[in-house]
Amino acid sequence: MKIVVCDPIAPRGIALLQQRPEFEVQVLDQRLSPAELSAVVADAVALVVRSETKVTREVLEAAPRLRVVGRAGVGVDNVDVEAATEHGVVVMNTPGGNTITTAELTLAMLLNLARKVPQAHASMVAGKWDRKSFQGVELAGKTLGILGLGRIGSEVARRAAAFQMRVLGYDPFLPDGRARGLGVELVNHLDAVLREADFLTIHMPATDQTRGLLNASAFAKMKPGVRLVNCARGEIIVEADLLAALDSGKVAGAALDVYQTEPLPADHPFRRHPALILTPHLGASTVEAQEKCGLEVAEVITNYLLTGEVRNAVNLPHLDARTYELVRPYLVLGEKLGRLLGQLAPAQVDRLFITFGGKARELPTTDPVTRAVLQGFLRRTPLDNLNNINVRSIAAAQGLTVEEKRSDEPVTFNEWLHVQVFSGGHKVVSAGGTFFGSPDNPRIVRLFSMPTEIVPFGVVCLLNNKDRPGMVGHLGTLLGRHHVNIASMSLSRDVAGGQAFTVLNLDSVPPPEVIEELRRDPDITNVHVVTL
Repeated sequence: MKIVVCDPIAPRGIALLQQRPEFEVQVLDQRLSPAELSAVVADAVALVVRSETKVTREVLEAAPRLRVVGRAGVGVDNVDVEAATEHGVVVMNTPGGNTITTAELTLAMLLNLARKVPQAHASMVAGKWDRKSFQGVELAGKTLGILGLGRIGSEVARRAAAFQMRVLGYDPFLPDGRARGLGVELVNHLDAVLREADFLTIHMPATDQTRGLLNASAFAKMKPGVRLVNCARGEIIVEADLLAALDSGKVAGAALDVYQTEPLPADHPFRRHPALILTPHLGASTVEAQEKCGLEVAEVITNYLLTGEVRNAVNLPHLDARTYELVRPYLVLGEKLGRLLGQLAPAQVDRLFITFGGKARELPTTDPVTRAVLQGFLRRTPLDNLNNINVRSIAAAQGLTVEEKRSDEPVTFNEWLHVQVFSGGHKVVSAGGTFFGSPDNPRIVRLFSMPTEIVPFGVVCLLNNKDRPGMVGHLGTLLGRHHVNIASMSLSRDVAGGQAFTVLNLDSVPPPEVIEELRRDPDITNVHVVTL
């Protein structure tokens, strides 16, 4: 089996592959373009890459025997994961290798910003002895704002405590208990961190919600003289707005390891600004991190090719064929339940309780179904690498515990999957599902402790209303006036003339004015629109 190592990795990782007699290892001595790489991968079963080599659809189509792409590092932006999935190629990464390294670089950046070490060094090299120009500040007693408290952000928080810093954290999906364990004061609004932080560091992925997060408006809210560190993703900062904030003195200095365009263009104005400290994307560039990533990528590829074990995959769970057929319907139902609850639950939750009843309790394994529930639920968070392999570790990092129970209690349905969401020890929302007629026909049949029937696909409008004549016609007329078609409807009530629970499957998302009109109606409450 031919393995092509496209980018430099730790020699011990290469040696681990070469010691297996089943493998033929080809180590490329230079980075190849996708067209050049396509010419050498025709008989490859595995590719090893870092961030430099691009594994495009063109490359995948040129490698009919390819089974796995191993990324020595966390991001897979350079791999066309969708095309890989279409071609039956597993993509695996090494998410834990650079956590400590990037956290330590962040601390180095904070210290260099505080004491102007690079600028003072440049002055000394130029033959000067200028102490007055490089007066700094202490970290002790200052407030550090951390945007994103995942693996790296959490490690930064722990280290900042050793410098006697007050740590504010902004992470909408991190429970208070987890934050307290890190010694972090958790705030609910970004503006609160921006107003109070003396130093600000970013540890968020680049998503639709975070791109351009730090823009002119955000800089205007910051404390005068704030200092900024970004070792995460360059797209999170609007670079022109940062330059303007530096020029005005609003931002006293910034230390950047990542940029919107990499490599940073030679004529980029960042290179000329005296208040900037720049490094060429060194977050994972330590001997230890490269050693960890190189060994880990060699191990995951070896285990997959020789035993079929899938670890750290971003696009495929590992189940044998028989087990997969048994759990497959529940994967769909579980993901839909999780996605529904993720859109209905409050931001801060700390526990999911999943019950398998009826025939579901006889499944040979419940883990894939639980992962499907988590994957649906965590889609509400701004994560760019969420998959059903890493969902448990991501949930744990957010302080979300998961409990599973095979229940022997009698249930109304032959198959029963029920998910409860808790916050601070109190249940905040729950939903249960089953199948109608066949395993390919899932239904959500209980929500908010009310019986219902929801086809878990597309756009769904949920609301409580007074059980009175004409309500159904009123809803249909309102939606029809705005050209929103009702595909199906489910109604349930407690008693005649009491409270009803209405579910509408819609062909399109209703415009905001429809939602506002529904919410103004005194007979209607708890209006939600979710996408399943």
